[in-house]
Amino acid sequence: MLKLDKVSSYYGESKVVKDISLEVKDGKFFAILGKNGMGKTTLLKTIMGLMSKIEGKISLAKNDISKMPTYLRAKSGLGYVPQGRGIMPQFTVEENITIGSFARDNENKNNINEDFEFVLNLFPILREFKKRRGGDLSGGQQQQLAIARALLTKPKILLLDEPTEGIQPNIVEEIENVLVKLNKEYKLSIILVEQSIGFIKKAADDFIIIERGEIAEKGKASSISDKLVQKYLTV
Repeated sequence: MLKLDKVSSYYGESKVVKDISLEVKDGKFFAILGKNGMGKTTLLKTIMGLMSKIEGKISLAKNDISKMPTYLRAKSGLGYVPQGRGIMPQFTVEENITIGSFARDNENKNNINEDFEFVLNLFPILREFKKRRGGDLSGGQQQQLAIARALLTKPKILLLDEPTEGIQPNIVEEIENVLVKLNKEYKLSIILVEQSIGFIKKAADDFIIIERGEIAEKGKASSISDKLVQKYLTV
């Protein structure tokens, strides 16, 4: 379980995430919603320890990770797919995926080859393009690669920042299906920043809406109403 207790974070002197408390239980699919610029990406970066100043307590599996650097949070079980994907364009698909295994803790050093095959089965195009440079892939294929790399860290919780943004519809559907499979069949906890309300209502268990760095609404994803969408999510 991931738990945040009155967590805040800053860009310089500006508080962007403001006193957020939430829980993501094991095996749950948790959605973070909100308009652009409201703090969704910053909240994920805060959980990953990527902000220069963070206040409050963050716990993973009842262990306090508040002061841990990012690489130790990854070893503790947080897998992260950032906005923009962050792949290495000069590295091959195979090399990019392998990078994820460097973040495993010592208990998970075994079975890397087996897990590599697992992610290639999830995204068959990556098997076909295994020797191709990451920079030569389409945007959708790069997103699949970024997710595969994060899965090689052997995460307890997978954090994804708008993984379907700007991607061709057929690959969006593939990515959505993989995320549902990982959560429902393999019981992987997922925290997802996403704009597609239809997908969130279908796949997620719980949600929060971020408004100016604070939680404006929360509840069961199936209960998200048109009124709520119009109030907080419609541009």
